[in-house]
Amino acid sequence: MGILSSILGFCGFGIGTSIGIVIGYYMFIYFQPTHVKDPVIRPLVEQDTKSLQRMLADIPLWVKNPDYDRLDWLNKFVTIMWPYLDKAICKTAKTIAKPIIAEQIPKYKIDSVDFEVLTLGTLPPTFQGMKVYITGEKELIMELSLKWAGNPNITVAAKAFGLKATVQVVDLQVFASPRITLKPLVPSFPCFSKIFVSLMEKPHVDFGLKLLGADAMAIPGLYGFVQELIKEQVANMYLWPKYLEVTIMDPKLAMRKPVGVLTVKVLKATKLKKKDLMGGADPYVKLKLTEDKLPSKKTTVKHKTLNPEWNEEFHMAIRDPGTQALEIMVYDWEKVGRHDKMGMNVIPLSELTPDESKVMTLDILKNMDPNDAQNEKLRGQLFVELLYKPFKEDEMPEDKEDSNEVQKAPEGTPEGGGMLVVIVHEAEDLEGKHHTNPHVRLLFKGEERRTKQVRKNRDPRFNEEFNFMLEEPPKAHDRLHVEVVSTSSRMGLLHPKENLGYCDINLADVVSNKRINEKHNLIDSKNGKIQIELQWRTA
Repeated sequence: MGILSSILGFCGFGIGTSIGIVIGYYMFIYFQPTHVKDPVIRPLVEQDTKSLQRMLADIPLWVKNPDYDRLDWLNKFVTIMWPYLDKAICKTAKTIAKPIIAEQIPKYKIDSVDFEVLTLGTLPPTFQGMKVYITGEKELIMELSLKWAGNPNITVAAKAFGLKATVQVVDLQVFASPRITLKPLVPSFPCFSKIFVSLMEKPHVDFGLKLLGADAMAIPGLYGFVQELIKEQVANMYLWPKYLEVTIMDPKLAMRKPVGVLTVKVLKATKLKKKDLMGGADPYVKLKLTEDKLPSKKTTVKHKTLNPEWNEEFHMAIRDPGTQALEIMVYDWEKVGRHDKMGMNVIPLSELTPDESKVMTLDILKNMDPNDAQNEKLRGQLFVELLYKPFKEDEMPEDKEDSNEVQKAPEGTPEGGGMLVVIVHEAEDLEGKHHTNPHVRLLFKGEERRTKQVRKNRDPRFNEEFNFMLEEPPKAHDRLHVEVVSTSSRMGLLHPKENLGYCDINLADVVSNKRINEKHNLIDSKNGKIQIELQWRTA
């Protein structure tokens, strides 16, 4: 009986347990609890005051401020890259800290200070939003909202008088609003030469501090003292308008400022090829440097001759004598139509010896292709004299910290007068009825200047500079007429030109301000604008 009752008891336990599990699963799946309710989701405008105040600190900036952009993509990028960024940042921090520590510890009679452990933990910072400022200058300004509740482990060991003490920083929290400025923007990668970092408000910094394994922040009054001390020290160093400056590249190399002057004297040409029906030609010479956007230099036209003599001298600023070359082109002037190209040649500046004058006899070629058989035909010879004079150290253009500083006018500027510099930067939202191939036309006191044409572009960038030499400063009633014109790229008499808008700029303030850089709305344009920079330079 004992064995039988044991077997029945065991079977009853197994059957009862199985039935209980099935009934429990059925009740869990098919019976909803009555005491659990779905959360009520309501818009922010419907929340009460206390709820809003409680949630306000956690609401992202892009929700509260429409001019801030979301940075979900950046947060994802940082999250994926954080294990690698952690190691790179810690390695850089050690490299920067070592010489500073080595310089400071002798003052306090400390034998050594080393990082025993340095890691930023597994939790990356998050960016709540970013705002970008458009100033019209050669700079990019960004304001970020940064929050970091990290789990770093920073352990520093100090040795002195045969004793060792360790300090550990844990559970770090940083809330900050940095402003990052990239300037000046330059045409060399990474396209900016310096980074300026400022804090727009005092940062919130909270952390745990362990001294010899004990919680130092538990000492009464120490926590609040350390918090305020850190805020004040950081604010004194980096609170706007103060900043941290990080140099990425030498601005002189980035901007490719002039390193010397090339003097070119066009002497003469002989045995030029006949171009006119009467057996003559009307030759002139154009000079241009490669890698330079400045207009070409031109000699005068010598009419009805195949052996012209010019003896004309030109000066050109050199930025890189190792890579630049002088392009020389000979043209036949025509009264009507396009001027005929008679030939060309190129002189690499690397062939010139500094401070030594060199007279060169150049064969006039059709092009610079050495395999072109037409270059074997005689087209005449050109005689030029070249002198490259590099700047000395005291003659090098200064690297201005303020990129907006106005330069002095060149020698020969009329006394009491000056030079009005007009820089046409860019235009936006241009729209023509039949075509949009804009160029800018400037009119001032009977003188006209024009930019190059930009084809099929509603937001063209010109970045061209024009100079007007004046006997006296502009008066209150003087105005600069700026006109944007589109020219058809197709041959035909239908709609050859179209006016895209114009504006008249008052020059009364440029003398007192020295520099004005503004965008102007174009008249007779729906939304068109143009950015013009004015400078008044005096000797």
